[in-house]
Amino acid sequence: MTKSELVAKVAEKAGLTKKDAEKATAAFIDSVVEALSGGDKVQLVGFGTFEVHHRSERIGHNPRTKEEIKIPATDYPVFKAGKSFKDAVAK
Repeated sequence: MTKSELVAKVAEKAGLTKKDAEKATAAFIDSVVEALSGGDKVQLVGFGTFEVHHRSERIGHNPRTKEEIKIPATDYPVFKAGKSFKDAVAK
């Protein structure tokens, strides 16, 4: 499902215009991104949790030259599905 398909589905289910549904979807995405950027986690009971994990700096190897390279530390977003979401998908 693409973003435009999601917007259309939200508009249909919520009885909104596509323009309003797109604003709502964009606001939701922006809010999640802002929260994660600020170090918070977003927990939607029954759906899942968005949070940020940290990966430490480590040493890797260039597969072509076998040279050691330093891979910098990074923060990355993670989504963990909630129980009812997992159960609904499993059916």
